[in-house]
Amino acid sequence: MTNSGLSKDRLGRLHDCMAAHVEGGAAPGLVSVVSRRGESHVDVIGATAVGGGDPMRGDTIFRISSMTKPITAVATLILVEECALRLDEPVDRLLPELADRRVVRRIDGPIDDTVPAQRPITVRDLLTFRMGFGGYFGPCPVNDAAASLQLAVGPPAPSVPPEPDEWMRRLSTLPLMCQPGERWLYHTGADVLGVLIARASGQTFPTFLTERIFQPLGMTDTAFSVPAAGIDRIATSYVTDPETATLRVYDEPAGQWSTPPAFPSGGAGLVSTAADFRAFAEMLLRGGTPILSRPSVETMITDQLTPEQKAISGFSPNDFDARGWGFGVGVVTRREHPAAPVGQYGWDGGLGSIWRNDPSEQMITILMTNAAWTSPRPPTIALDFLTGAYAAIND
Repeated sequence: MTNSGLSKDRLGRLHDCMAAHVEGGAAPGLVSVVSRRGESHVDVIGATAVGGGDPMRGDTIFRISSMTKPITAVATLILVEECALRLDEPVDRLLPELADRRVVRRIDGPIDDTVPAQRPITVRDLLTFRMGFGGYFGPCPVNDAAASLQLAVGPPAPSVPPEPDEWMRRLSTLPLMCQPGERWLYHTGADVLGVLIARASGQTFPTFLTERIFQPLGMTDTAFSVPAAGIDRIATSYVTDPETATLRVYDEPAGQWSTPPAFPSGGAGLVSTAADFRAFAEMLLRGGTPILSRPSVETMITDQLTPEQKAISGFSPNDFDARGWGFGVGVVTRREHPAAPVGQYGWDGGLGSIWRNDPSEQMITILMTNAAWTSPRPPTIALDFLTGAYAAIND
């Protein structure tokens, strides 16, 4: 057993389990971190591409997609602490495009059958995904219209959306899907926050993240694109072909993330490494130093959804039975599994990554792969990683 209270034998068993997933084709390769009480165990398995490629390395760069969301939430809270933003203030002051919203009568109803919004959208609404607009997994004409305007929720594609002001203009042409504060709708709130942060700070969103989060934490490989000098370290990204169930290329190393995007997505745009994200996770686990105050972190990782909101929200029925949503993170509210204690928080990246912080165990778990998830629920490789990591606790 190590000083972390993690069994070396059981960490070895976790390695064997992850290696079997790679050998079975779940992903070409992976980098994982299991850290407890400040002692980290890093595992590197497989290759950066199907059929060989370069071996995975500890500093391999991954597209972390929705694991961008908690970073965007932290950036927002920096500005809240400085009183440049206020949680319950309407966003109209800085985002006039979102003033005087119309709302469809029914989320599955006609796009032109609307009523006035009952109240303005607030910063808190954006952080908690209750702005009234986002991913809805059912019939929704507003979602259909959003797709034609390149505002759709789906796999990140940095080369597609227009620059932020035009993105906001397009968003302003659509009604909301529900009243502000009514229900949780995935993703779009984080993209809007990226624009809000830029306008509130007077800096571009990428510059703000670099100066206020990445540089202080030493996150040298986290950005919205990979510089030419780093292209040899970014893994090829894969998705599963629904017809053949085999992996096919989604993005090459010199692909969409090789140049800065017009729209830096606060919801899904970043690349990072396991070491960089561990630095971010450690900052939160120690209470925010040197980025945020402890009260801000505690608020961020507290479930913000009401029972009524949970009952009509989520990726699937009962999605929020044992978890909630804070600011940019999912939060476990009832223990249903050894690897999901109450108070654990974190989020997943649909292009193949998962992260959890556990204050009760002083534990961080990060898995980065280069094969996308096939549903909103984490796949077996991710669930087995968390199960094996918690099974290694031996004190």
